[in-house]
Order: sequence, then C-alpha cells, then structure tokens
Amino acid sequence: MSDFSDVTLAVLAGGEGSRMGKAKSELRIEGEPILIWLMEKIKWTGPTMLVTAPGREHPSGFEIFDTEVVDPVAGVGPILGLLTALENARSEFLIVVTVDMPMVRGEHLRWVVEAMRAKPQAAGFMCENQIEVQPFPSAWRCEKARTIVLEHFKTGARSVYSLQDHPDVIVTKAQWPESTWLNLNGPEDLDALKKLGVKSAGF
Repeated sequence: MSDFSDVTLAVLAGGEGSRMGKAKSELRIEGEPILIWLMEKIKWTGPTMLVTAPGREHPSGFEIFDTEVVDPVAGVGPILGLLTALENARSEFLIVVTVDMPMVRGEHLRWVVEAMRAKPQAAGFMCENQIEVQPFPSAWRCEKARTIVLEHFKTGARSVYSLQDHPDVIVTKAQWPESTWLNLNGPEDLDALKKLGVKSAGF
C-alpha cells in the first residue's frame, strides 16, 4: 500500500446549503453526522483537514479531523475553500472533496493522488466523468497550486471548474460509477442517495 503521509485530505464543508435549506455539514446519514459517516467510508491514512466558513465552524464530527481551518469570509464558494486549504496545508500534496459527495471512497482519492504523482510537472489534477469535468475530488501539488489558485481567485473567478483551462492543471477520464459524482444539493438528492442503498439521510 502506498504511503499517503504527504497528502492532506481536505473536506470542504463551509457552504450555506441554500437549496437544501440548511448547512449540508449538519446532515446525518444512517444516524451519524455526515462528516463522520463520510470519513468512515473513506478511511484516509494521511493527515486530514476540515475547511469551514465563518458562522459554520465546528459542525458535528469536526473533532475527528486533525485540524479545522476557516475561510476568511463566508459565501464565496468552493474556490475560496480550496485556496484556504492550500494556504494551510503543510504537506506536499492536497486531495480535496466536498462534504456533499457521500459516494466518494478512499480508492477514488488514492487513484487521483497516484495519477497526480505520475505527472510531476502538474499543479492540479481533475477528473472527467461521462458528461463533464468535475472539480472534486481533485488533487493539488501545494507549492505550485497556491499561486495558481490565488491568481485565479484575484481575477474574480469563483469556480474551481474553470481551473481546468490552466496549462498546469491536468484533466483525465475517471472510469468510476456515475453514482460517485452524486452531490447532495437538494432534498431530491437525498432520495437518490437512498436509492443507492443508504438507509436514511436528512437532518
């Protein structure tokens, strides 16, 4: 098994959850806080980081992470969460996922990291499913990516997705089940999650 001590897993959990009606970091899946449920499924062996936002610090399950860092302002979106994670990571690599992607597993994250390691000149690595490029999970070489993401943010860009156009960001096809990309954006997505075999999901 590969050593992932040089890869920090960052979970972005600072969103307002406007479509869901409540912060998604407070969801519970099968009776557990979503953060605990997700990390139990991922079983990451390297360092871990939780990224939250002002007013949404310390969600249920935050204590299982090695560290929690907070975006400087709320409501900017995942691009700021990525930048906050990069600025606080002390490892060579960063692998990033969002709290609302409950079907992501450790094997997916390990695959992305190994693909990134095989491209030593790359600053970032994103996946493409059968439909489009997906901003998460994505891997980043911290030293190179900090400047790239910061400059991207300074232009007013607010999507991680648009980083795919940077010449130092690689996009590759990921042959994973389509359910891997499920995002819990609204109540209808909780129903979709249950159809995948999850017994219960909600607040």
